[in-house]
Amino acid sequence: MNKAINDKTMQFQIPKEPDREMREALQNVYNSLKEKGYNPINQIVGYILSEDPTYITNHNNARAIITKIDKYELMRALVQNFIQM
Repeated sequence: MNKAINDKTMQFQIPKEPDREMREALQNVYNSLKEKGYNPINQIVGYILSEDPTYITNHNNARAIITKIDKYELMRALVQNFIQM
């Protein structure tokens, strides 16, 4: 038997890239809503609850950006980040 083999279990970590991309997209949507004079939090919550993209402005392509975000992944990230606070 080869003694050079490491008997410790390796851990696999999925990179946080999707969360970072989702955060940037959501920040862009937030900024676009704010620029247009909307309450960004209320509008984003309305969108998440209803899945109606008309809660989000077309300004700066914000509506197209938010519809590319998976709603369940977004809610998972929001809850996870809230719990860690």
